[in-house]
Amino acid sequence: MKLSFHGADRGVTGSCHLVESAGRRILVDCGLYQGGRELDEENAGDFGFDPASIDLVLLTHAHLDHCGRIPLLVKRGFGGAVVATAATRELTRVVLLDSARLQEEDAKWHTRHAARRGHEAHAALYGTLDALNALGQFGRTAVYGEPINLAPGLDATFHDAGHILGSASIRIAESAGERRSVIFSGDLGNSDRPILRNPQIPPRADAVVMETTYGDRLHKPLAPSVEELYRAISDTLDRGGNVVIPTFALERAQKILYYLREGVEKGRLPRNLPVFLDSPMAISATDIFRSHPECYDAEARALFARGTDPFSLPGLRFTRETAESVAINNLGGGAVIMAGSGMCTGGRVRHHLRHNLWREDSSVVFVGFAALGTLARILIDGAKEVTLFGEQIPVRARLHTINGFSAHADRDELLAWQRALRPARTILVHGETASMSAFSARLRDTRVDQPARGEVIAL
Repeated sequence: MKLSFHGADRGVTGSCHLVESAGRRILVDCGLYQGGRELDEENAGDFGFDPASIDLVLLTHAHLDHCGRIPLLVKRGFGGAVVATAATRELTRVVLLDSARLQEEDAKWHTRHAARRGHEAHAALYGTLDALNALGQFGRTAVYGEPINLAPGLDATFHDAGHILGSASIRIAESAGERRSVIFSGDLGNSDRPILRNPQIPPRADAVVMETTYGDRLHKPLAPSVEELYRAISDTLDRGGNVVIPTFALERAQKILYYLREGVEKGRLPRNLPVFLDSPMAISATDIFRSHPECYDAEARALFARGTDPFSLPGLRFTRETAESVAINNLGGGAVIMAGSGMCTGGRVRHHLRHNLWREDSSVVFVGFAALGTLARILIDGAKEVTLFGEQIPVRARLHTINGFSAHADRDELLAWQRALRPARTILVHGETASMSAFSARLRDTRVDQPARGEVIAL
């Protein structure tokens, strides 16, 4: 069995790993790089392998940095099947079609500006037709705990990773020859949080390829994080401003809606608080969440059983249309505006930031990870002024960073998961260098690798 690494190596986006075994070439994830403009070149660049040579793609979950380059893979010659859980397949459809639309809009914008300067037109990385072609190649549906035969003598089993709806850790095992096995963690969720089940521990394997997003830190406890969210909203309402929450459409939007509902029910927030979910993708994802109770924990299932929708509250308004989104900015204050993207790299949230960052009475609440180079990270790191749509915007709004809502396991949870598996070899990916190194220093009784892009490891 041979592994090679083609994304999220000493970085946190663009996950892409290749397994060669039993005469098959199997890709685990094929994600988009997210961050600064220089990553556009990374996305358009060579994969590091011939897409036409890949037999299968196993998809851990539907986040863009894990699935976002599948349309490009297909466009460049991949003709095999994509295997994922049912929930991941449905969410990926929403994610890829949205990504294709943004790629097309971005290309049009750059082409217009290039034409004014006499430069060449800007081509989209892929378009809607490419995304639809890729979605047509989603084949077998993975069920947690049930092995899927990939080739004679080679199986894959998906295990609940507890990260987002349908997310999985994937164990690939040979049943003939050297009988090697490897587990890809995907992104691991944190334990004892509402809605989704805790991450499962797969059967042991020779090697584990695991994420280290938060490998150097602990999350803030959940209860104080929820209280901080309520306080930030209440204080902003008292000042007469708006609360802008840059929101990841998958998992984070649903989790924040869950706690806003609880806040209203417990009297911590006004009953008719106007809450705008200004993200067509998050709205669609919320509908998909409602249709997959097989992924829920006991608490969420109990809410549905007694007729309570955990993602609904009296003042909630879904804004799918662009005109509805624009109208939000006519509000003087008093609203919670949840909009994508979570790292502020695109989407409607940038318009809301343009209208609220300069206001001392407004607040921006960050509730998720922000990669280096993203606008969210620039704001979190203390920028006094940012550029939005060619305009310099002073940062006067109050900024809150609440880490307790993360969908990722923190350092101690990652360590517990790895120690439960006791692998002979631990291969660290999907983490910034400092996080990865700090996590590596805590590992015991295992060989540790931190592969660079293109590196090959034989098991």
